[in-house]
Amino acid sequence: MGDTSRFDEAHDVIVIGGGSSGSALAGRLSEDDGCQVLVLEAGADVHNWLGSVPTAAVLMVPSHLHNYAFETVPQPGLNGRRGYVPRGRMLGGSSGINAMVYTRGQPEDYDGWAALGNAGWGWADVLPFFVRSEGNDSFGAPLHGRDGPLKVSRLRTDNPLHDAWLAAGREAGHVVTDDFNGASQEGIGIYQVTQDRGERCSAARAYLRPHLQRPNLRVTVQAQVQRVLFDGRRAVGVEVKVAGRLRRLQARREVVLAAGAIQSPQLLMLSGVGNAAELQRLGIPVLHHLPGVGANLQDHPDFVFGMQTRSPHAFGLSLRGGWAFWRALRRYRAERRGPLTSNFAEGGGFLRSSAAQPRPDVQLHFVVAGVEDHARTLRWGHGLSCHMCLLRPKSRGTLTLASPDVGAAPLIDPAFFQHADDLAQMVDGFKLTRQLLQQPALRAHWQRELWSTETGSDADIEALLRARTDTIYHPVGTCRMGHDDMAVVDAQLRVHGLQGLRVVDASIMPTLVSGNTNAPAMMIGEKAAQIMRAG
Repeated sequence: MGDTSRFDEAHDVIVIGGGSSGSALAGRLSEDDGCQVLVLEAGADVHNWLGSVPTAAVLMVPSHLHNYAFETVPQPGLNGRRGYVPRGRMLGGSSGINAMVYTRGQPEDYDGWAALGNAGWGWADVLPFFVRSEGNDSFGAPLHGRDGPLKVSRLRTDNPLHDAWLAAGREAGHVVTDDFNGASQEGIGIYQVTQDRGERCSAARAYLRPHLQRPNLRVTVQAQVQRVLFDGRRAVGVEVKVAGRLRRLQARREVVLAAGAIQSPQLLMLSGVGNAAELQRLGIPVLHHLPGVGANLQDHPDFVFGMQTRSPHAFGLSLRGGWAFWRALRRYRAERRGPLTSNFAEGGGFLRSSAAQPRPDVQLHFVVAGVEDHARTLRWGHGLSCHMCLLRPKSRGTLTLASPDVGAAPLIDPAFFQHADDLAQMVDGFKLTRQLLQQPALRAHWQRELWSTETGSDADIEALLRARTDTIYHPVGTCRMGHDDMAVVDAQLRVHGLQGLRVVDASIMPTLVSGNTNAPAMMIGEKAAQIMRAG
């Protein structure tokens, strides 16, 4: 297999996946004109209004449009329901369909990674890569960057409901913060978003499209990688299907899996790397027994409050809403401001569910629209919503193969509420969030709760949480970084026991960060580029 004549073409580094981490990695690696980089992305390059108008995500998140739209296996902790796991199928990955919220997590998250034996991944180590990535329109040194490729900005919706959200936070006794990525994350505020003058700034827009003229950077879309190819225990290339044709591409230096926490472990297992017994059961030849592949799946369990409103500043289905849309469209075309620049989850908060918590353990997303079942269930009229998710769940799930066919969705089991502490903290978070929503400044803008009214006792709240909790789209951990028998990669992101193969995406996180995972995924790509250049 080491005979280059058997390959259709060769590159120095092949990056599998053009999502948040893969785009950042490839863009940075291509700054070295001596490194030939190929990005293979299974989805399309959505270089049109769907990819640039922020509110267009509402067409993609609930559907299969540029979205894998995975489901979990039935969850015992959620009354046997299947959860919904949207994942972006496009250049830019999930950064092309997400809510654009820019958060990094808490310093303690990364110091925890380092304490687990992952040298170089403490807060002081990763902060420079966040700063290097960021082009912030409001904040600067030492905690922010102004000149990075990822444009981060204040919202341009000019929505009066922001003032109500902040006022309610004050009335409830919470700190109001201007910057969730500042000296302290705690408090109520309005999110900054990954936008560039009112347009979505996906990882592809930030890191790839500006550099496609570089002769050493090549991006191939609608390219479905089938497996990694090995010569002995060294990764030497990939087998990929492009335009219906199977091709074999050589990586002279390294193959990098950057397909995300769902598909990176899937591709490893399809390539013969994983739990040997599970691979043999599916008839996959075992190259390397690595039982941690697909283990340690973590995600933020999330509950959504829904409220009916007559507010003209909330999205909804109505004749009035239709007229407001056309006015908003004209304003967007003229100014790149107004409702069409919305990420929907405009307000937020990081709070402690109880006084016993040493740091914020729940996150809120205040949505200026009604959200039910991931926007797959629509109601006539207008609504407001508030997500409440648990930031550091103790439950641990798995990602396993359903089939040796790369086109078959894997079995996703986040094991929600498997650990009793998660449900207890969610009950506390539920009470805290409802108290905030009931504050006069916010209560004046909605008429009634839609499904959370019969919750007089903790048992009632637990029942409601089991009936309605689901993911908020932050799966991580399935190719965990570490040095024990269940770790998949080392601190250099090299796959244990193999050569020429790394994993660079959110799957390497040993533990879930306390916030949205998009910015950390790009940080991982930035840091990996420096690691690879150095060694």
